[in-house]
Amino acid sequence: MLLASLGVGLAMSLSAANVLTVNTAKPGAPIQPTMYGLFFEDINYAADGGLYAEMVKNRSFEFPQNLQGWTAFGNVTLKDDGPFERAPHYVRLASAGHREKHTGLENEGFFGVTYKKGEKYRFSVWARSPQGKSAKLRVELVNTASMGESHVNAKKHITVDSPEWKKYEITLTPEETCAKGRLRVFLAKPDDVTVDVEHLSLFPVDTWQGHENGLRKDLAQKLADLKPGVFRFPGGCIVEGTDLDSRYQWKNTVGPVENRPVNENRWHYTFPHRLYPDYYQSGGLGFYEYFLLSEEIGAEPLPVLSVGLACQFQNGEESAHVPVDSLQPYIDDALDLIEFANGDTSSTWGALRASMGHPEPFNLKFIGIGNEQWGHEYPERLVHFVKALRAKYPDIKIVGSSGPDSEGEQFDYLWPEMKRLGADLVDEHFYRPESWFLAQGNRYDNYDRKGPKVFAGEYACHGKGKKWNHFNAALLEAAFMTGLERNADIVHMATYAPLFAHVEGWQWRPDMIWYDNSASFPTASYYVQQLYAANKGTNVLPATLDGKPAAGNDGQNGLFASAVVDKNTGEYIVKVANTSAEEQTLDIKLSGLKKKGQEITWGSVTTLSCDDPDADNSLENPSRIVPEEKVLDASGFGKVEKGVFTYPAKLAPGTFYVFKFKS
Repeated sequence: MLLASLGVGLAMSLSAANVLTVNTAKPGAPIQPTMYGLFFEDINYAADGGLYAEMVKNRSFEFPQNLQGWTAFGNVTLKDDGPFERAPHYVRLASAGHREKHTGLENEGFFGVTYKKGEKYRFSVWARSPQGKSAKLRVELVNTASMGESHVNAKKHITVDSPEWKKYEITLTPEETCAKGRLRVFLAKPDDVTVDVEHLSLFPVDTWQGHENGLRKDLAQKLADLKPGVFRFPGGCIVEGTDLDSRYQWKNTVGPVENRPVNENRWHYTFPHRLYPDYYQSGGLGFYEYFLLSEEIGAEPLPVLSVGLACQFQNGEESAHVPVDSLQPYIDDALDLIEFANGDTSSTWGALRASMGHPEPFNLKFIGIGNEQWGHEYPERLVHFVKALRAKYPDIKIVGSSGPDSEGEQFDYLWPEMKRLGADLVDEHFYRPESWFLAQGNRYDNYDRKGPKVFAGEYACHGKGKKWNHFNAALLEAAFMTGLERNADIVHMATYAPLFAHVEGWQWRPDMIWYDNSASFPTASYYVQQLYAANKGTNVLPATLDGKPAAGNDGQNGLFASAVVDKNTGEYIVKVANTSAEEQTLDIKLSGLKKKGQEITWGSVTTLSCDDPDADNSLENPSRIVPEEKVLDASGFGKVEKGVFTYPAKLAPGTFYVFKFKS
């Protein structure tokens, strides 16, 4: 009988309503416009082969193996005295010596050259006829996947009529769709005619915002749809480089696109299980394009630059890094970048920005110095950047780093150092298992409010044995983010990472957005980020579960919650993650509604859930997991008693909720 009564008591306690009390009368810290944003890194073919819409691999023959990505046939010669100083290689096409033989090139693209029936593609090439004779190039989009035969789906001719280098352009419109095609360029008149070709490029005409050196429209649109407040670029470890020579150098990524040098990608042979030795950075998606994208999607740009330390995971010797007394060129890069972004058009770098099409400043406000650096080596170098930046640009906010770990020796060492040096924000990274995310709901509750602010710059939940995007990981990210929101006075930025992954070229997972050459899909983690960014409000509201912050702790039944008010719309927004496997009841009490005649007249709830915690979206089923919004039953609305409005909710197991109420 005693055991039976205990069982009944336990059942009653689980079924009893949890009470979430939100104090609407005391709006707290303002939520920064930068609170939820995007982190971009060229990993998983995120830039070339992904967001950057260029379809030709190694378009300027600048890979270390110069014809990598190309098949050459006939009389083809590689040259290195071309018209572009930082990309000097080109190819000479000459007669094959027999009328039945052809000279030309075929490009494999990024996992194929993918094109669609009826869509327009812009092909361009820099070319010359060194002998001064008129010559023709035949340009084709071909399907090579049919029984070894090649089927031409689009073709046009280009007449090269000058001994001087000129840019030629045509538009191709395929008659069929092809997933694994090729681009071919033939010398159409081989008899005693020579043509030099350089920077062969193929873009869809329909790019994001119609830019010629543009971005893939569906991928850029998914970024805009997230409503991000900040956009960090160009990445993490690629900022450092495998070594200093391969670090990301922003000055190599601006100016005319055909004169941007290729750079080794930090990730091309890092992972033996996903080896891509032909993975290089073309520089076509460079700092100008990053700034422009930030502006177009409404996000503050956050560029990150090298502090003079190569990747410390791979370079343990001090000799691998820049000596402290030789940092000036790196410091100049940071100062010049701010001039490029914000400078008057009469300045050197401001004039370059204007020549690229943007005379107005980009209004840069933040700059990151260093990525996941650690040890005494980092503050010893960072201090010189801080001094120079404060002297010339005192209003620019500087982002430092707490190292690669979410806690531990280096983390504990670097936070006080960042405070000592006067960093404005500290970049924390955590790729951690589900147990970690469940235990971190109150992570920021007791942070020092007098020091730098927090930038949760790279994070994702990695399930045990499940390093892929699955719903339960997204749910726990949503739970963790309630703690970010409740502590918006100290947490000013947060970005999930990595952002992009090609289904045929991924090296790291999970990732927020997946795609092949023609289609893409958001993950459950994407929708979590979107729900937070679209419902961030303007100010935090105090919210407690049984008198304590709803951080999923013991006695809170796995419930995580936060609340905000949007003073622009008059909405109260309550986010709740039920991480338990049980249905639960929740009374949401909005207290402090003392305005005369104030009533709750409207409400809605958006849910994100899945019947399988290991499931996610896919190319085949991109809408398996999507948010569902409905207007709440208004029968109980309008009943504000003694300044309190109560909404009774039933919470399904393993579900994330966004409740909205309006008075």
